[in-house]
Amino acid sequence: MELTDVLISYRRYLKRRNYSAHTIKNYMNRLKHFIVWAAVPLEQVDYNTVLSYVEWLMDKRLAATTINAHLFCISGFYQYLTYEKRCKVTNPVKKRSTLRVPKPLPRCVQDEELNLFFKTVTTCRDRAMFMLMLRCGLRVEEVAYLRLSAINLKRRSLMIMEGKGRKGRVVYLSADAYDALVAYLKVRKHSRTPGLFLVDKGSCKGQPISVR
Repeated sequence: MELTDVLISYRRYLKRRNYSAHTIKNYMNRLKHFIVWAAVPLEQVDYNTVLSYVEWLMDKRLAATTINAHLFCISGFYQYLTYEKRCKVTNPVKKRSTLRVPKPLPRCVQDEELNLFFKTVTTCRDRAMFMLMLRCGLRVEEVAYLRLSAINLKRRSLMIMEGKGRKGRVVYLSADAYDALVAYLKVRKHSRTPGLFLVDKGSCKGQPISVR
C-alpha cells in the first residue's frame, strides 16, 4: 500500500468523523513518529514491534499516559485499515500493550496559591480569562474561542458552543468571575470581530486570541 496516500486518506477519515483540528494534528504526529521509528511496511508490524516501541518511549522518559495515547493512535489507525480500507492487516496493539496508569486523587488548589497566582495577573483581560477557567471549568480552547454573543449578563451565563467532543453547554458565572468579565468588557477595545478576548499588542492587535 502507498503510505502517503493511506495517511492522507486517514486524515480525511478523521475529519469526516468530526474530530477537531487539534486532535487530528496530535493523532497524525503520533502515528508518523511510530511509522518512522518502525521503518518497516505497515503489514509487517506485529505485537513485538509495538512492545519494542513502548520500551523506546519509556527510555525517553515519557509518562505512561502519553505512551498509552501513542498506542491508542496506532490502534485506531489499524482499525481504520481493517474496517474502512479492507486491508488484510492485524492490529498489533493488544490490550496488554498499554501501561498501567495510577489514579491519584485530584489535588485541590489552596486559596493561598490562588491569591499568589492572581497577584501576577495584571490586566483585566487576563484576569477574566483565568477566572472563567477557574470558576466555570472552561478549557483553554473554549476560552480562546468564546464570542461576545455567548455572554448573557442578565442570566450570568455563557453558552459554550463547541466544547470537548463538540458538545455545547451552558455555564454559569460566579460572582467574582462575573465581576472580572464585566471589568474586561468595560475596557475591551471596540472591534467588529465577534471574538471575546482580543490580542492587545503586536501585529495581531485587535484580533481574537489563539489557543497558542
